[in-house]
Amino acid sequence: MWVLNGNFTIKKMKKILFLTPTLPYPPVSGGVIKSFKVVQYLSTQYELTVACLLKNEDPQYVDEFLTVVNLSDFIAEECNTPRTAKNFLLSNLQGVPLNLYRNKSATFKAKIENIIHQYEVVFCDHYVMFQYIPKNYKGKIILHEHNCEYLIWKRFAGIETNKLKKIALLNQASRIKQYEQQICDRASIVLAAPNDTDELVKIGADKSKFIETYHLGDDALLQLPNLEYDQTELALLYVGTLSWEANIDGLVWFYQEAWQDIKKQFPEIKLYIIGKHPDNRIKEIAAKDTAIILTGFVEDIEPYFQRSRIFITPLRFGSGIKVKVVNALYRGIPCVTTSIGVEGLKAVNGKHLFYKDTAEDYVAAISVLLTNIELWHIFRDNSRALAQQYYTWDYVLENIKIAIEK
Repeated sequence: MWVLNGNFTIKKMKKILFLTPTLPYPPVSGGVIKSFKVVQYLSTQYELTVACLLKNEDPQYVDEFLTVVNLSDFIAEECNTPRTAKNFLLSNLQGVPLNLYRNKSATFKAKIENIIHQYEVVFCDHYVMFQYIPKNYKGKIILHEHNCEYLIWKRFAGIETNKLKKIALLNQASRIKQYEQQICDRASIVLAAPNDTDELVKIGADKSKFIETYHLGDDALLQLPNLEYDQTELALLYVGTLSWEANIDGLVWFYQEAWQDIKKQFPEIKLYIIGKHPDNRIKEIAAKDTAIILTGFVEDIEPYFQRSRIFITPLRFGSGIKVKVVNALYRGIPCVTTSIGVEGLKAVNGKHLFYKDTAEDYVAAISVLLTNIELWHIFRDNSRALAQQYYTWDYVLENIKIAIEK
């Protein structure tokens, strides 16, 4: 939009409303890192309002967040609806996916309806926030699909052995699939990783609406000196949000199926597990074995990168780009993950990292990297080169600007 000011024509900044399900700060985990980077960038280019729900310890970080971004306005509402059997039943009675129900707030909805029509663009950061965009909104809607969400639930159902739980998970997958179809149809532009785009197009989304994006991590890690094998301990490192079911399931699988075989080969080995809000299943694992060090949240992970020999990401379900794997590529710490963990990345098995889907292969890959110094250094150098070439923020942020201006 252009306006006249005396003898000059001045370009007026677009007004953007950024809807997100949690405070995008501090940027310490996958989705939050991406959301914060986008907010930080948009706040320098446009008149930006952030409207978010506040979860867990979010309220204590609000003041700090507002000092590191330049916002026109900030709207927030606390919303801590837990994932319980009762809420699962209530969501079913209302005919909505559980995650939508858990992010539902009548007061927040009223706040958004009062102000949304003054914005030219709504940036919907995660599918659960689309419920706050009224049907009579006439501006541009950019939907940021952090993941192909229905696929996560479908894959989760695929590994569930309890028949009742499997049925419940498939029911959620079906409801989310229908909802994602609807919101992709209504959105003006959809931002998604290439692999998620493919899955959403399969269920009927219009491919012409999609613009490629990636979930990236802290690319400043590329500026740090190379890690050195002879400075590491006989140790594995895991970093992730420990309340997220995919992370919990992967660690439990690793402990039950692989950890004991690794310990037989390397009796002195350690496993560092870093992350917020550890589930009781993770706490129980750490309590059983003194070689497993559960640190909780750590402000600076760099000392653990330097001392650990291998980064592990044992994921059995999920979708989208896994930021923890991207951070491992940035830092050059050799990584062993699964085909789910490497999904959407250009990483080649045996060149940049290992991805293995059976416990036997997972153990073998770890064993090789623990002892093969030459291969360890090849993985370090190749992974950093790959990350430098394809996974820096400049490309992602430029595509987001294209989405807004298109």
